[in-house]
Amino acid sequence: MNNRLPPAWAKHIKSGPVSKPSAPAPRPGSPQANPSKPDARAQSDDLLLKQAYDHQQAKRPKQAQDLCLQVLARTPNHPRALYIMGTLSLGYDDEVALQYFAHAIAVEPRNAYYHLRLGEAYAKVGEHSPAIEHMQRALELQPDLVVALCALGHTYVESDKPDLALPLYEKALKINPDHPEIRVGLANALSSVGRMDDAAACLNQAIERRIDLPGAYYNLVQTQRFADEPPELRSILRELGNSKLGSDGALLLHHAAGKVLNDLKRYDEAFDHFRKGKQASQPFDIDQYRRWVDALIEVFTPGLFAAAEHGFGNPSEVPVFVVGMPRSGTTLTEQILASHPDVYGAGELAKLGRVANAIGLKPSLAGKLNGLVDSITPELSKTLAREHLSYLAERSATALRIVDKMPHNFELIGLISLLFPKARIIHCRRDAIDNCVSCFVLPFNGHHSYSDDLRSLGLYYREYDRLMRHWNEVLPGRIFENRYETLVEDQEAQSRRLIGCIGLPWDDACLRFFDREAAVSTPSRWQVRQPIYKSSVKRWKNYESEIRPLIEALGDLADV
Repeated sequence: MNNRLPPAWAKHIKSGPVSKPSAPAPRPGSPQANPSKPDARAQSDDLLLKQAYDHQQAKRPKQAQDLCLQVLARTPNHPRALYIMGTLSLGYDDEVALQYFAHAIAVEPRNAYYHLRLGEAYAKVGEHSPAIEHMQRALELQPDLVVALCALGHTYVESDKPDLALPLYEKALKINPDHPEIRVGLANALSSVGRMDDAAACLNQAIERRIDLPGAYYNLVQTQRFADEPPELRSILRELGNSKLGSDGALLLHHAAGKVLNDLKRYDEAFDHFRKGKQASQPFDIDQYRRWVDALIEVFTPGLFAAAEHGFGNPSEVPVFVVGMPRSGTTLTEQILASHPDVYGAGELAKLGRVANAIGLKPSLAGKLNGLVDSITPELSKTLAREHLSYLAERSATALRIVDKMPHNFELIGLISLLFPKARIIHCRRDAIDNCVSCFVLPFNGHHSYSDDLRSLGLYYREYDRLMRHWNEVLPGRIFENRYETLVEDQEAQSRRLIGCIGLPWDDACLRFFDREAAVSTPSRWQVRQPIYKSSVKRWKNYESEIRPLIEALGDLADV
């Protein structure tokens, strides 16, 4: 769960205007008619919300939520209580968070922070158009709001418009050159347009000014491969000894150190840092995930798809879904496809996941999946497909194919098939041990907590493999398997197969995918700016002595 409140919220909660209750006017003679009562209630609300803020800062979301609900019980339209509730909901139930923020804005429409946070929430679920609209509104209300400039810049990068992000970050730098979010964000924008040297220079400036050191060091060491020990390594190790370093900062610095040491082929030291970076993570519930996979297999049967052959979904061939485990080659695959002049690479879109959540297709409702899937009528499938196509058209109105490379859509292949019976599905598969090690050595967010422990990671991979085998059985011929090792061994032959599988004629531009100027916003942004290299194949052997729990958990899927 994301427990971060927007920058400057502490100042806002202390000095912001006290909102008037929106309840009906009290009857004359009633106790509420006493003019001193509303002021007392407002003061009590403010005290409770200050306490809620303190709980949230201390990562006690339940206590913060309880206090906000107390306020809302007697002042249902209290905008600051709605705002904090929205922030608490982010990462737990993003749809509810959107509703809370929208409600706060309806009560207090000229609050720049409310618009900013609603925009950030929209960006989080991949709805870039409303995200940009609300961030721009925040800047209209408060033109020098640095956090809004950074948020809008980040959203432009995520929505394939990094050129629009650059002037925003430059303006933010002029306003507050020491703000912690600016330089790392600017560096990511620069790297997204291929300006790697400028990105590195920007990160070095952040380090010189001691601004967001963990983020700056982590991103800096991604910009190159090290043949000799750089001075940055000693600096990173020194910063790891800082007693004031939080768990998030330690995560990034350990992974930065691990990356450098891996380049230097000091593999035992590197893996020790990767392991230490994961120590603060919460354990992954593999049993709950296994029940989710069981439910998907039980519900999405050949009979279901046979019954849906007529009258379900939309026959459009525009959507292309690239799925697989993270770090299996999904970004590389998208870059090759999107190098074709008739293909648009939309990146990792959250839209399909939002649709699935809206109809109840999610792990927490695994036990009720049968009834939920039965509720998908032909009419509903057509409506959902039409809305999805409109969403894609916002990204490109002319492309013959639009690629969504959200890896975890491998869980939703059944839904894809009901909505788009002619859509292409490309499954990226990689050597199981290599794939898992590549996940383990990255500082993924909490949505990928399965990757924080070697044994959990191996067990999770087995469930992913079990589900993909099921999809191939019940949807024979629908899924094109793109092996990472095959692609790096013979790039042209496999690229031609990829273009053929999406029904387009070959174009030689697909061999020069690394020359594309489009934005790349995933952890692979640095790698895909280079021609294909083979050093990632069987990389796991460098760590063989360290990864026995992973290999044992993978069992017969481990090619040792």
